Amino acid sequence: MRHHVQIVLFDGVQSLDVTGPLEVFTYAGYRVTTASVGGVPVRTSSGLRLVPDGDLSEVPDTLVVPGGEGTREPPEDVVSWIRANGARAQRIMSVCTGAFLLAEAGLLDDRKATTHWQFCESLRSRHPKINVDAEPIFVRDGRVATSAGVTTGIDLALALVEEDLGRDVALAIARGLVMFLRRPGGQSQFSAQLAGQVAHREPLREVQRLIDEHPERDLSVPALAAAANLSPRQFSRAFTAEIGVPPGRYVDRVRLETARRLLEDTSDGVAEVSRTAGYGTPEAMRRAFLQALGVSPAEYRRRF
Repeated sequence: MRHHVQIVLFDGVQSLDVTGPLEVFTYAGYRVTTASVGGVPVRTSSGLRLVPDGDLSEVPDTLVVPGGEGTREPPEDVVSWIRANGARAQRIMSVCTGAFLLAEAGLLDDRKATTHWQFCESLRSRHPKINVDAEPIFVRDGRVATSAGVTTGIDLALALVEEDLGRDVALAIARGLVMFLRRPGGQSQFSAQLAGQVAHREPLREVQRLIDEHPERDLSVPALAAAANLSPRQFSRAFTAEIGVPPGRYVDRVRLETARRLLEDTSDGVAEVSRTAGYGTPEAMRRAFLQALGVSPAEYRRRF
């Protein structure tokens, strides 16, 4: 019997949360089914009507719980089924706000988990027993895995296929789906520009442009403060207030994104990439990659 993946359907489900993992697992040759309580058709948050394969009865090897508007008021019949049967699945994965259904069923208590960045604080406040991490695109804690918004369900599904069938199969599926790249779970949900705001004051906007365009320069707080004509203390306070992240963290994110882009799009050597991105040495860049992405620069390039 092939590995059985079952995707839970309910009214208000996000259609891409369903079809993204479904395509990955189908490419991998798994037996993939969809199911709703009673086997009734459901309507997605975008209005698309989905007809499930059947009722939520059979417990699969992998249970996939998608998110969507329908999780805002978790359907009790779905939560009850997950609570009663989820522990019997070999593994469980949620996509986006599907984590709320797992949380209501008690399957995330005392575990590390994530969800879409907009809802991480809500998940944390409603379920204080969960260790919510808003940063990564997906988190694996034992047999339970949670992913961030929408397309990260594809990344998580690929990671599970790699676990089952190997890296070459997962990479072939990613290529078959014409994905730009297959992201590791430790990758941040945010780019530096998405994580930060655009500064209101022109001197701070100029500093942002300086960081974005010249990551190789001296971007220490004293140097950036001088560029903004502020004292280091005033600059740090103003930058954090207007951008939303401290200057050092913003610089780190920009340098990491620059290095990733160069490794993906150029044939520059690791030493040259480290200089261009502002790390100075390959070892400094290697430490940054391992901390943020869980892979070395060489391994990152090999994968992507």
